[in-house]
Amino acid sequence: MKIKILTLFPQVFQGFITTSMVKKIIEKKIAEIEVINFRDYSKENNKSVDDYQIGGGGGMVLALQPIIDCLKANRTKKTKVFLLTPQTQPYTQQQAQELSKYEEIILICGHYEGFDERIENYIDGSISIGDYILTGGEIPAMVVVESVIRLLDGALTKTSLETESYTQNLLDYPIYTKPIDFEGHKVPEVLLSGNHKKIADWRKEQMILKTKKIRPDLLKK
Repeated sequence: MKIKILTLFPQVFQGFITTSMVKKIIEKKIAEIEVINFRDYSKENNKSVDDYQIGGGGGMVLALQPIIDCLKANRTKKTKVFLLTPQTQPYTQQQAQELSKYEEIILICGHYEGFDERIENYIDGSISIGDYILTGGEIPAMVVVESVIRLLDGALTKTSLETESYTQNLLDYPIYTKPIDFEGHKVPEVLLSGNHKKIADWRKEQMILKTKKIRPDLLKK
């Protein structure tokens, strides 16, 4: 899978793509991530990428020309383009699974007051990581990239993905490790039984109970 991130601050992604799981997935050639500064495509003498709002209003707006020229130079017929913006439905695990099926995606990071509305004519969709406002789209882009590439074949074991939170519209079951007894807090006996059927049933029950307590809205789905 190829992922291109269009941003004004490519340096923000340096640590992200060179550490931990993301680095390993890139090294295994499971995913390819390219970070592109769309300021380089500005035709202004001072490489400006923003301007005042037409009609008045606070804050500067990202101009279309640098972003669209950058987009045209980097997209192919296979590419799906997504805008990082708070003005859409919140991102879900199901969306991450859908994105992971594409061969190529481009993520466009906003900044300042936002995008010229006409950018909608050049994209395939929008992504919001939640109902709140950030300074730019760089952190949301990282969230999307990590949530997607971990789903690609070879990134993680299939068993670790099958029961994790939101995969079945349920939160994950409780997990434990050694010691069995930590300051009087013990691992549930069923997990020590060796009975895989009982363990599976207990975990399923715990997933339902946890979801009912913390995220009852998921059960409605």
